Amino acid sequence: MSTLLDSAPGYRPGRTLPLRVEAVRQLKRRRTLVMGGILAALPFVLTIAFAIGGGADGRGNDRITLMDTATASGANFAATCLFVSAGFLLVVPVALFCGDTVASEASWSSLRYLLAAPVPRARLLWSKLAVALGFSAAAILLLPVVALAVGTAAYGWGPLELPTGGSLDTAATVPRLALAVVYVFVSQLVTAGLAFWLSTRTDAPLGAVGGAVGLTIIGNVLDAVTALGSWRDFLPAHWQFAWADALQPHLEWGGMLRGAAVSVTYALVLFALAFRGFARKDIVS
Repeated sequence: MSTLLDSAPGYRPGRTLPLRVEAVRQLKRRRTLVMGGILAALPFVLTIAFAIGGGADGRGNDRITLMDTATASGANFAATCLFVSAGFLLVVPVALFCGDTVASEASWSSLRYLLAAPVPRARLLWSKLAVALGFSAAAILLLPVVALAVGTAAYGWGPLELPTGGSLDTAATVPRLALAVVYVFVSQLVTAGLAFWLSTRTDAPLGAVGGAVGLTIIGNVLDAVTALGSWRDFLPAHWQFAWADALQPHLEWGGMLRGAAVSVTYALVLFALAFRGFARKDIVS
């Protein structure tokens, strides 16, 4: 069958299911708009909370946290929004975009028609994975960008004051924040890989999304078990806040490099399992 298709006039496997078409389809979906609205609304909610609570100044305490410096500048506010959302909130859009992408087609009984179009299975997965990762990156970027704009309007632009003392000058603030955001995305590749693999194994989108979020939560719980000792170094959750090393007077790469290595390794294995399993799967929906 594939030989006949390859020899058909005008047929090019690489041109089936263009990324632009898949991106437009995903962008128009209600869950994409809702998730974007939630992420964009969070900085406004936090601004109102700080206004009602009288600010977040904790400089009189013995131990100052990133939350205590949230209202010092727009950069501090953006870093705080990233801190409160990286552990769970930013997991949800990644699991949603990557876990819903294939399973939703199966639940709508349209997956077999896509393959009969004919779209090669590997091409279909590559297109959907690329778009899902693109939307995940956009979701992770949206929050700090909106937070930086809202925080600057509310608290002014200035250096990033560090909880450990000192500050980053304005010239270094944006590059450091950008590095932190990039690391957050890389650390979420594990969730993306898990959600995408589950999406190729089930016809229930909520099962794929919920499974990825649930296992991510389990990873966080296991990381809190100090009795595991050095075994926690193999848990992606153990490195999820390593991006904070980018917000130090002297940039520390050690934690971020180890965390990125763990995340990318798990993600590559999960992506490979997804492609291998889908290539042999009997598509009936």
